[in-house]
Amino acid sequence: MRRFLAPLALSAALAGPLWGAPERPAVLQVAATTTDLKALVEEVGGDRVKVESLAGATHDPHAIEIKPSQIARLKRSALLVRIGLDHEPWLARAVATAGEARLAPGGAGDLDASKTIALLQSETPRLRTDRRAHVHAFGNPHYWLDPENARAITAAILDRLARLRPEERTVFAANRDRFLARLDAGLARWKRALAPYRGERAVVVHESWPYFAERFGLSIVAAIEPTPGVPPTPATLAGLAQRMKASGVRLIIAEPYSDASLVRQVAGRTGARVAVLVPSVGADPAAGDYLALFDLNVKRLAAALAPQ
Repeated sequence: MRRFLAPLALSAALAGPLWGAPERPAVLQVAATTTDLKALVEEVGGDRVKVESLAGATHDPHAIEIKPSQIARLKRSALLVRIGLDHEPWLARAVATAGEARLAPGGAGDLDASKTIALLQSETPRLRTDRRAHVHAFGNPHYWLDPENARAITAAILDRLARLRPEERTVFAANRDRFLARLDAGLARWKRALAPYRGERAVVVHESWPYFAERFGLSIVAAIEPTPGVPPTPATLAGLAQRMKASGVRLIIAEPYSDASLVRQVAGRTGARVAVLVPSVGADPAAGDYLALFDLNVKRLAAALAPQ
């Protein structure tokens, strides 16, 4: 009789429990609204997390069309990490469609990374009567483009991951410490490369770069888009070009998805050089992670400003 019990016991063990709660997933499922937040969650979580970005690196993050795949990502996620402010006007509807109240603002599974940041351009609210999406109404949301802000963001991520998996706090903390050591080395490298250009004045296409500029000593004097997301009129463009020539501004910062003809027009009128900087991880093959994003942008900026 005994020799028949052993196979039965083995079968029961392989099959798992016949009742009770299902086993907890081996890794935490996390949704991030951008590839930049995805990269930072992966730095802290390591192999204990699986992170998916709701927005692609090369898509306009303010105008995402909600798809069933995004809803599915939200449903299977224990944590949602978002930029906040008015950066994701599509997100509230996606969370509501998913029916996951815990991922709504203030919910147990929601992390608004903007709450950890000293925001720029927040002193003058810019609410529009037409409710146009993305007008930087509550402060500039592109705060991840100051690499120093990664300290506060990863601290918040560590805290949230550790709440969900308290037994793995030491693993998450060690991962973050290793990331911060690499970040410190990167900051020293980037500051050395851009030190000769401190105080350089620039015009940007879109107001994505005030945090980056403040960190590395650039001065942004104007934006080609007079209001974020709104193209300039011909009169506005002509006035901007005149001011740039009069004040000797020799740099235009554009993004890969900027209107190339518009950028060429301003550069042609003023003689300014153009640096096409990448605003998000993965938007260029050379920007494969958070630190590589700054390696690439610093290299491009220094090349545009170098004497020729």
